[in-house]
Amino acid sequence: MVQFLNECPSGLITLHEFRRHFCNGTVGKESAEYAEQIFRTLDNNGDGVVDFREYVTAISMLIEGSTVEKLRWSFKLYDKDKDGAITRSEMLEIMQAVYKMSVAASLTKPDPLTAEECTNRIFVRLDKDNNAIISQDEFIEGALNDEWIREMLECDPNTVKMERSLKGHTVL
Repeated sequence: MVQFLNECPSGLITLHEFRRHFCNGTVGKESAEYAEQIFRTLDNNGDGVVDFREYVTAISMLIEGSTVEKLRWSFKLYDKDKDGAITRSEMLEIMQAVYKMSVAASLTKPDPLTAEECTNRIFVRLDKDNNAIISQDEFIEGALNDEWIREMLECDPNTVKMERSLKGHTVL
């Protein structure tokens, strides 16, 4: 959080700045699409900037929050148009961004499911009323009852390990 204030002394960060910091801290340009989705989710009031309060609130919740709180935040990440439901295309878009970033970081296991296969599996398991959308209730209930789904959907920085090079040394 000190880094946020050092990098953004005004207490505000734009999408461009966020994308630059996020990409430099992860796997480079391959993470740009995912960075945009995270930025959109952090920007609660939709004003095009993330202020220090929005940032701290989200980071604190993602680190200290309950599983349900993390899943609610994750739902907002996937619900791109903020209509209260996740469509197959919204889910696929995020899955493709995550997949692209994971491949670039060499985080995927041999022969992983494709983004399309993950999206299809998630929809089969979560869309209980078969209306081609996932409601927040379906999202949370399904993730709580299915470990694979929860691991795929929950944004939990405590369970994500990213390797990156820092001046020639590998850091976890």
